[in-house]
Amino acid sequence: MLWRQAEKISPILKNLYNMIAQPPKPNLEGDRDIEYSWISANLPAGPGKAMDFGCNFGWMGLLAARKGFKVTAVDLKFTSWSYRHPDLEFVQGDILKLKLAPGSLDLIINCSSIEHVGLAGRFGVAEANAEGDFTAMSVLNSILKVNGIMLLTIPVGRDKIFSSMHRVYGEKRLPKLLLGWDILEKEYWVKDNDNRWVRVDEAVALGKEPLEYCYGLGLFKLRKL
Repeated sequence: MLWRQAEKISPILKNLYNMIAQPPKPNLEGDRDIEYSWISANLPAGPGKAMDFGCNFGWMGLLAARKGFKVTAVDLKFTSWSYRHPDLEFVQGDILKLKLAPGSLDLIINCSSIEHVGLAGRFGVAEANAEGDFTAMSVLNSILKVNGIMLLTIPVGRDKIFSSMHRVYGEKRLPKLLLGWDILEKEYWVKDNDNRWVRVDEAVALGKEPLEYCYGLGLFKLRKL
């Protein structure tokens, strides 16, 4: 969608996109502000090895590198940044097919990525896998060291799948996604009537009917059991 691409371009063009291409309010405007600030606040200090899963054009991998981690950023699509860092490398590939060493990572950043895994028609995915998100979480668990940390952000609300776009995790699917993880911290955010993000209780977030262009955010600090 054009309105989701606005974050990658200049502020002037972003404002133009905001005027002509955004969906009705409330919408997801500012979602990355919530997710990135939360990850920044909860990111542990290195040293260690880390992965930025589904990195896209984001800067979470750079943040982890600056915190002392040696970071591998992974995405289905080729990604390049406007910077280089000696402790940040990019690997293009499918997390379900890459050969990754078990128990090799101290940290995984999983920012708004897991909800897309296995949904055909987006990011070049041709073969649908209804359980792809659960399988990917299991793979990510396996490559973490015992007591390794995952910082996870996902869409939340009443359980729903928006075709090839993304899943929304609610009372049924969310516990399955988090199975096998120790939840150290969690937060939930939704949009209010003024299109501003506000923090709410879990029941409020998971009970809200999601729209394709507006849903709640679930933020989790997880530890491998």
